This record gives sequence, C-alpha cells and structure tokens, in this order.
Amino acid sequence: MTTTHGFDRQPLLRRALAAGAGGPVLVWVEGTAGAGKSHLLRELGALAGTADAALVEWRCGAPGARPEEGPPGGGRWEGPVLLLVDDLHRADEDERGRLRRLLEGAWPGLAAVVSYRPEELSHPGLPLGPPAARYPAGSTVLRHRLVAWDEERVRRAAEEALGGRCTPEAAGRLLERSGGVPQVVVDLLAVLRERPGEACTAGDVDSAGVPVRLAELVLGRTSALPAARRPIVWAAAVLGEPAGRDELVAVSGLGPGPGRSALLAALSGAALAELDEGSYGFPVPLAAPAVRGAVPGPLRQELHRRAADVLTGRQPVPWAAVARHRRAAGQVGGWLRAVERAALAAADAGRHQEAIGLLEQALAAALVPPRTRARLAPLLARSAVLALRSDQTVEVLTQIVRDPSLPATVRGELRLDLGLMLCNQVGRVAAGWQELETAAAELRDLRPDLAARAMSALAMPYWPGPAIDVHRGWLRKAVAATADSGDAAALATAAVARASLAMSCGDRDAWELVAALPTGSPDPVCRRHAARGLCNAADAAVWLGFYARARDLLAEGLDLSATSGAPYSEHTALGTSLLLAWWTGRWAGLAERCERLVTTTADMPFIASDARVVRGLLAFAEGDWGAAFSWLSGQGAIEPRSMPTALAATASGALVRLALARQDLAAAAEQARRAWADVAGKGVWVWAAELAPWAVEATARAGDLPAARAMVRDFAQGIEDRDVPAARASLTWSRAVLAELEDRQQEAADLYEEAAAAYRTLSRPYARALTAEGAARCLLAVPAGPPDGAEGAAAPTPGTSSDQPAGAPAADGAGGPAADATARVVAALDSCTREFGDLGAVWDAARVRALLRTQQPARKGRPPGRPSHADELSPREGEVAQLAASGLTNREIATTLHLSSRTVEQHVARAMRKTGALSRHDLARYT
Repeated sequence: MTTTHGFDRQPLLRRALAAGAGGPVLVWVEGTAGAGKSHLLRELGALAGTADAALVEWRCGAPGARPEEGPPGGGRWEGPVLLLVDDLHRADEDERGRLRRLLEGAWPGLAAVVSYRPEELSHPGLPLGPPAARYPAGSTVLRHRLVAWDEERVRRAAEEALGGRCTPEAAGRLLERSGGVPQVVVDLLAVLRERPGEACTAGDVDSAGVPVRLAELVLGRTSALPAARRPIVWAAAVLGEPAGRDELVAVSGLGPGPGRSALLAALSGAALAELDEGSYGFPVPLAAPAVRGAVPGPLRQELHRRAADVLTGRQPVPWAAVARHRRAAGQVGGWLRAVERAALAAADAGRHQEAIGLLEQALAAALVPPRTRARLAPLLARSAVLALRSDQTVEVLTQIVRDPSLPATVRGELRLDLGLMLCNQVGRVAAGWQELETAAAELRDLRPDLAARAMSALAMPYWPGPAIDVHRGWLRKAVAATADSGDAAALATAAVARASLAMSCGDRDAWELVAALPTGSPDPVCRRHAARGLCNAADAAVWLGFYARARDLLAEGLDLSATSGAPYSEHTALGTSLLLAWWTGRWAGLAERCERLVTTTADMPFIASDARVVRGLLAFAEGDWGAAFSWLSGQGAIEPRSMPTALAATASGALVRLALARQDLAAAAEQARRAWADVAGKGVWVWAAELAPWAVEATARAGDLPAARAMVRDFAQGIEDRDVPAARASLTWSRAVLAELEDRQQEAADLYEEAAAAYRTLSRPYARALTAEGAARCLLAVPAGPPDGAEGAAAPTPGTSSDQPAGAPAADGAGGPAADATARVVAALDSCTREFGDLGAVWDAARVRALLRTQQPARKGRPPGRPSHADELSPREGEVAQLAASGLTNREIATTLHLSSRTVEQHVARAMRKTGALSRHDLARYT
C-alpha cells in the first residue's frame, strides 16, 4: 500500500508493539533527499516509550550504528520492538543482508520502519536488492511515500519562521523554487529570517541563493558521473526547466547516441529525474543555478547558444527564454530582437509586468543602439502605465527622455507616460504634472491624439495642487483636441476625464456621462480606458455616498480591468473597496485585508494609501491610538498633503480627531487649519465631508468660533445644488457640532438627530452611532425645568474627568416628563453602545458607557447579593484593562472614561494582579 499524505500508521504500529497482538508490521518509508524521512523516524521513536517497547535505531552507512541481529547477551529479539532504520540506500551488501535476515525472521510484536531514497537504490523498487524479500506469514507490509509540501504547508512554514512578514507572492515563490521539498524550504527560510525589512517579497526569495545542502547534493551527484556524460546535466541546468530527451541531447552537444546514454546515466545516478512522462530535469528548480554556476564560462555560453536555437524551434516560441539565452551567449542583436518579440507578446496578452521586466533590463544596458532604444522605450512606457511596477521604470524612462538623439515624437510619448506614472503610481504629483504639461505642448502639432491624452490626464481632479477650475480648463482643451484628432482612444480618454470630473464634483449629469463610457468598444485600448473610468466612477461614488451604485461600478470595473489587462486599475479598485467596507460597517476581516494590500504593494506604498488610511481609522476606533497614528502618518505612510485630496482630507480628519481625543487642542486646530486650506484650494467641497465635523470642533474648541462658522458656511456653499448625500449628512453634523459648542443644546440635538437619520439612510452605522451619541449628549445638557422651581443639573461635557456621576436622574420612584426624557436618552445611548460594540469600536463603546454611568443614581455601599469581584475583573476594571491593552495611556483612558488618572492607575494594577498579566499589552489575553 502506498500513501502520499501525512503518516497515518501510528495506530497500526502501536498494535504491532503490543505482544501477541498479531503479526509483525513493516513500513517502507520512501522520499527524496530532504523530504523529511529522518524527522519522521525521530517522531516515531516516541512510540516505543508509550508502548513499553524496546527501541532499536539503525542508521545505515554510519560507523558504529549497526545493531546486532539479537539483543545483548545473545538469543533473538522477542516481545515488542520498534526498529527504526534510516538511509537504507547507503547500506552496503553486508548491512542489507543482515537487515534482510532480521525482517524475514520477524516475530509478532516487531514494528519496523525503514526509510530510503528511492532514486538512490541500487535496484529500483527493491530496497533490499534482489531477490525479493520473503516476508513471514501474517505480516503487514506497507509503503509510505513522503511527498513535497503543498502551497498551504509552505505558507504555514513561512509564517512560523518569518511571522507576518512573508507576502503571499513570497510564499508562492518559495514553493516554486524549492519544489516543496521540506529541507530546502527550511534552509531558504533560515536565510530569509536573517534579512531585515518589513516584508519578505518574491525578490527576496530569488536573491536568497542556493542552500548549501542542496548545492552539495546536486553537485556531488553530477561529479559522480563520468566526465563525458556530465554535459547532459549541464544542459538541464542551462535550460532551467523540464525538457524532452531530444532537446536535452541537442543542448548538450553530445549527439544522439552518446546523449541518450548520458541521460540514462544521469537518471540512474539521480543527477536528473523524470518529472513527467518524457520530461526530464531537476526535482528542485533551485538545483539548476547550482549546477549552472559550476560550468566553465566558455562551455556555458555554448550551451546557452544551443538552448536558444532549440527553443526557437518550439511552437509557440518562448521568446522570453530565448532572449535570456541569447544574452547569456553574448549574442546582443539576437537578445534585443527576442526581447522585443517577447515584450510585444506579453503586452498583447495583458502580462504587463512580464513585459516591463524584459524591457527595463534591456533599456538599462548601455550597449542598446539608439534606434532600438527609441523602438523599445514606448513599449515599456505603455506597459508601465497599465501595470504596477514603477520606481525602476521611472528611473529608466527619465534617463531616456533626456537623450538628445531621441525623435521628438518618441520623447513626447515617453514624457506623457512618465508623467502618468509619476502622478498615478509613484505619487510625485508636482513632477508628474510638469511632465504632462510639457508633453501636451510638445505633442500638440506632432501627435494631436497623444496631446489630447495628456490634456485629459491634466483634467483629472484627484491630485493635490491645482484648483478645480484649472482642471476644467484642461478638460475643455482635451475635448477640443480629441474632436480634431478623431482618434478613438483619445476620445475615450476625454470621455473618462469628463465623467471622472463630473462624478468627483457631484454634477447632476455625471451618471449619464458614466453610462456613455465605451465599455463595449471592440478596441481593447478603449476598453482599458473605460475600465479606468468605471473604477474612477466607483471611487467617486463612494465619496459622494452612493454605496450601492459604487458596488455595481466596482464589480463592472474590476471585471473589465481584468479582461482588458489593466492591473493598475484593478489595484485602485481594491483600495476603493476597502473604503466602501469601512463606511458601510463591514469591518469583519477589514484590518487583515488592509494589511494584506499594504504588504503586497510594499515597494509601491502610494498605491496602498487607501489601505493605510482605513487601517488607521480602524485602529483609532479600536482604541489603539499609537497604531492609528503610525498607519496615518508614521513610517511608510504618505504625507496627507501628497495624497489624493479626498483621501488626504479623510486622513487629516482622523488625525484631528486623534489630537482632540488626546486633549491636544493646539495640534488639532493646526491640523484642521492646514487640511481645510487644502480642500478650499482645490475647490471640490464634496471631499470635505470626512474632515468637516472634526475640523469645526477643533477650531471652535481652540477658541476661534468665527473661523468655525466660516468653515460651515463655505462647506454649505460648496455643495449647494450638488448631488452629494454623504456631504449633506456631514454638513448637518458640522452644524450640530457648532451649535453644541455655542451652547445651543436643543438645536444641536435636533441637528445631530437629523444627521443620524441621514446616515441611517446611507447605511453608515459608525457615523450614525456617533451622531446619535451627539444627540443624546446634547439632550442631557439641555436645562430642565424641574418641579418646585429647583434648578436642574447639566450632564458633563465630553472630556471632563471625575470619579463621581454627574447629572443623575431623580431618585427611584420619581417620574414625570423629565424622567421619561432622560430614560429615552439613556436607551439611545445604550443602543449606541451596542452598535459600537458590534462594529468593534472598542474606544467609542467605552466612551459612551462612561457617559451612561453619569446618568445612573449614586449608590452607597454594596447591596446584598451583589458580587464583590474579589478574584475576577469588575466591569469597570475590564473596561480599563481593555483600553490599556489597546495601547492607551492612563491619561487617555481617564479622559475617555471621565476618571482621574490615579483611579485608572489603580484599576490597571488590580486588573494585572487578578489576571496575572505580565504587562499592559498582555492584558489583551484576559479581556
């Protein structure tokens, strides 16, 4: 019997080790080098102790590791014995004979596990050699084959070794390079573990080199072949991929007869393996570079030349591989021709990353003739604009654009694509804007279609800097230029620019312009532009507050992006989907999704800006303010003023709120002032929606009420007559904040309730809960007219710190409208607490619970039957512990819960003592 999965015979071995339980058991364990045979035997050794059996270990070929055929003192082995034999393939004739006699004379109670490398057996399929073994009657004989790890097992090993630093691409490359051989995976991870950096990428795996054990194994097997037969192994190493017999023979240069003999010898000596029927190579792909590096240079060049010739005969021709071999053979002209054909094929198939890799390498070489450079550079630029890799491409294109020998039209086209990359992928907006303006001027007479494309790019309003009227001016120029050019692709870019600008501003005709995008065009270039337009529209719809429409546009845009080959548009849509999930309260797994996108775009942080901002917003709501600040403005984050304006306003709003929570009014007001000036300068007031309430609060609380009123006024004027539901809800919220801080509590409560209703309609649960909390807070602060002329007590304003409840309702038994109103407010706050808790907004829930406690009647002493919480956390201690574990300081917790810092300190100390937590962070395990 053969198994190709995890070892599942332990129960059988245990039964065999029980004296008299039945016949002996023999398990042959076969696996290639590094498959984990010795590791398995070590694990099985523990069975001897659990079954009270004698353990006999036998390592073949190792001096002093051969046990006697019987127990010490003579006689035969009897009773339960677990025999573990390792590396049978190393045994000499004498060892095999002794093991044969032992196994052929096996007795009940013997469990034998024998491991070997099948590729190194002297006689394939016969571990003990001929003749076939004669097993005793009643014995059970099994074969267990250790197989390579699959993708999931490699991923788990990478996570164990590297923590969360291993990207999915890196795990995939580990599997690809190692062939899933466990020992090779472990050796590679040992190298990667010592490398610094936030993330381990596929490039890190490629640069890790060949593990020493693997290199010595494959070079040893190659050296064991006669010198005349080694070229067949060299040929496999130079090809670096599975190949047929005739291809290997042709590349080796040995000729048909000697080549076939050499292949048989290499297979017999395990230097090569049959990977599939009629296909040969190295089971571990990393073995190829180890052998290739040992081949003398002149011989290696000849092998590469023959490999290129052989591969040119395949159909279809693998031009990328041909290019690699031509270059290694020193054939520059053939290399560049193959690069061009490979890049064209890859770009036509939508594999732009592959095209970029080929072209970057070629164009970075000084030996490329100017004419070839002028032909290849535009192909690189076109692929780079659609794909994701950017920094190296920007460097290459920047150098090429400066070449005075470059034709003017080629320079203008390259400058256009360089400008797009700088703005879209790299985030160097000022430099990209300048390149686009120059390209528009250079191409106006030479290539009106490309000039129109540059103008359409300048009409896109997302980036910081120019005001919206500047973008509208460029749009007018683009529309005029495209009408003159009559070019379908130019018309498509202008259509995308018109729709994107209209959607961004909330224009009433925006949806008609989106519907008119050329999604069904037979031209793939036009479809790619349409895909970009749909993704832009989805992004704009999210900022406007049309979330259901945004989902539909995202789905359509992602589908069209995938089928038309536009990975950059796909990734921008992924960022939009994270924002959509944040606003609509779909927070389950959202933090992991954000972190995954940040990790997979580690070398392109600008593309991950959406993910970083959403991750920061989540961290703030969870109470981890240090992480929130890090995600929003720490290492790896993009400066808010360099982000797209809408995202920058959102990030700034979160930073303002963070400063307010920390009672740093000066920092909050300054952040609000700068961010508001940026939005005002751009003139797209829709994008102030996520900033406005916090900016108004920070400005007013800092003492500048006139400026806060001006913010509300400008915001209202900016969105007048616009189809912008999210901004209108935010405007109502901002008016509520201003009314509250001007002590117009009843008006503020009404406005907060209006905003909460708007956010409920929009299906934005977090904003709804925040505004509902605001309404309740203001209602508690409304002066009441108690009976008999007594003065009512106002509820505490946010930010007060006290150990005693304030503004408590009347004592038990009191009634009347005031008590009923207070009860309704308390019920509303309780509902907010549940909503925050359901979302995972730990800090918000704690803050509202603290406000709720101010409305509970003061109690003296502990009523009978109430638990003392002597050995477990009280509700207040649990709340404090939860916030402490999330990273808040005692002062920040005190501000949140309306307590004194000393009281918080005592709660934290008691929580750590009761739980046994070793640190504040360790409290997370107990809360």
